[in-house]
Amino acid sequence: MTRLILASASAARIALLKNAGLDFEARAAAIDERAIEAPLAESRIAASGIALALAEAKALSVAASQPDTLVIGADQVLVAGAERWNKPASLAEARAQLLALAGRSHTLHSAVAVVRGHAVLWRHEDAAHMTMRAFTPDFLEAYLARVGDLALKSVGAYQLEGPGIQLFDRIDGDYFTILGLPLLPLLKFLRSEGALP
Repeated sequence: MTRLILASASAARIALLKNAGLDFEARAAAIDERAIEAPLAESRIAASGIALALAEAKALSVAASQPDTLVIGADQVLVAGAERWNKPASLAEARAQLLALAGRSHTLHSAVAVVRGHAVLWRHEDAAHMTMRAFTPDFLEAYLARVGDLALKSVGAYQLEGPGIQLFDRIDGDYFTILGLPLLPLLKFLRSEGALP
């Protein structure tokens, strides 16, 4: 069976692949995401293109030292109106993101790429549309107190698989895409490569 590496330390992505029954190793990619993202954003590349570029960069970074291995890279970009956001760096930033998203819709663009050596073999992007409810400041403070530093682990400062689900009124899109890894298309590709039965 083909050896698999996930170029990520994301607990959500690791859990998705483990729960799907994949045998893989997880290695965080040593890349500067903001340095890759900045020129793309200045060139007005769409959020989906930025997510794909980041997913590919992560996979290529890890694959450079693992030429005979299939390496999976993934990334996610959040867009609300004309704004594009990254993971919050502090709880104050998480609070500001959530206040800005309250009562509004945003789009999560999730991308995945599979690389062998220096070649991108496959890439896929999907989007989910999310509408947050207009929660009260008291609810927001209670939410942040409950999740703590977990709010810093994902763009938008929420995890849908936990208390973050209470932030939302409406969700349109694939659950796995929302968690940051379009899983069904990935599994289909890995089967086509003989990496899964």
